[in-house]
Amino acid sequence: MNKLCYHTLEEQNYDGFLLKDAPERVLQFGEGNFLRAFVDYFIDVMNEKTDFKSKAVLCQPIAQGLADAINAQDGLYTLYLRGFENDQKVVQKRIISCVSRCINPYSDFNALLECANNPDLRFIICNTTEAGIVYDPLCNPTDTPPSSYPGKLTRFLYERFKKFGNLPGKGFIILSCELIDDNGQELKRCVKKYAVQWHLGDAFLHWIENDNIFCATLVDRIVTGYPKNEANDLCHENGYEDCLIDTGEIFGFWVIEGPKELEKELPFKKAGLPVLITDNHKPYKQRKVRILNGAHTSFVLGAYLAGQNIVRDCMNDDVIHSFMNKTIYDEIIPTLSLPQNELMTFAAAVTERFKNPFIDHSLLSISLNSTSKWKARVLPTLKEYIHKTGQLPLCITASFAFYIAFYKGYERTSEGLTASRISNTYTVKDDPHVLDFFYTHKDVNNNELCRAVCRNIEFWGEDLSLIPGFEDAVSKYLNDITKRGAYDVMKECL
Repeated sequence: MNKLCYHTLEEQNYDGFLLKDAPERVLQFGEGNFLRAFVDYFIDVMNEKTDFKSKAVLCQPIAQGLADAINAQDGLYTLYLRGFENDQKVVQKRIISCVSRCINPYSDFNALLECANNPDLRFIICNTTEAGIVYDPLCNPTDTPPSSYPGKLTRFLYERFKKFGNLPGKGFIILSCELIDDNGQELKRCVKKYAVQWHLGDAFLHWIENDNIFCATLVDRIVTGYPKNEANDLCHENGYEDCLIDTGEIFGFWVIEGPKELEKELPFKKAGLPVLITDNHKPYKQRKVRILNGAHTSFVLGAYLAGQNIVRDCMNDDVIHSFMNKTIYDEIIPTLSLPQNELMTFAAAVTERFKNPFIDHSLLSISLNSTSKWKARVLPTLKEYIHKTGQLPLCITASFAFYIAFYKGYERTSEGLTASRISNTYTVKDDPHVLDFFYTHKDVNNNELCRAVCRNIEFWGEDLSLIPGFEDAVSKYLNDITKRGAYDVMKECL
């Protein structure tokens, strides 16, 4: 088979949407599965549905990347979005053609800097993982390239400033997709620190502040990446070789915090895409963390102890599904600030996402680092619910007991903490100090263990035993889990 490229598609008389030639108006730091299934998909649809008509030039953020593979395919790749909607399997296939090329700055840093001289370039998008937005004081402006992503960006912005600094409208709209709080502002903070450290001048600092918009964003789509087990069959079905096939779920939602005028430059709404431009992204982040992530953290540990292994199967169990729904609709949603209809719509979408027949989402993989997850995703709901109602939320309180029961291991190894359920052993994985704590408490009774966990300020940032009735309620649930099992405790909560 021939490799996917424009020539191959011409030979096949391909009649789907393709944008072969257009100005490069987007610079994207990151060429991995997520951005290609999320941002580049949105750009591609926007190219088709509106007059956006822009190409994205990608830059691989680390030395080992996909630049050669992307360039060998003319920037083209096949994207499959697959999921469960209205009680039916849904598969959408699309050849993405918004990518012009990919630069490897480690072999050709000048190629990246040359993009700064392109007067059409307007947008910078990045996803360099949570560890990407860091300030490394060892970076220098003479490095080719600077090791940190903010260092590379600062060097690029300075090149732009030297070329167009006195011309209006030549700054950038910068969309940060990293999964950290206030990602856009944190990136801006790092850039300004480099500008000062490298003595790039007050005029450059003024230009960063006034001619560029650093947007915080919230991204939401599960991307499953290259389908290794299906790739050969898909290539034969398509009639071309594609080593960049990407897959993800149907659901996608992008919240961009920025001025309303961005809607004119980024016509996502006109293209009918699930992208929201708002002056405050935080309520939407809270909705995602509390409902989607909070639901995961609240039920998966109990579901695993009850014998389940993947999320989809949990949705086919009436008791576990009902426990999750009661957690979401009765305990989480009442604590949130967005309009009720928006919260209910999002919650309904969560259930369909969890039922996705194309994703085998392992409960054990979700259980990783459950201590910090419970603190960030569930504890705020517990406290807000108590504040609003004066009562303990039953399911969330039970979920804390599931957490303790799941972490009751008996052997500390280099891999984690070995524990057991009825059918098998498993490994609890968390920070070493968490695992050491539970291992040192492996021989205490349930009440003593519950007391020690609740009072561990290092875990929770506060003493949870001070919440009226919480420790006693968790102890009762923990003893019930030991006697009757997690499944019966879920039933009891219903």
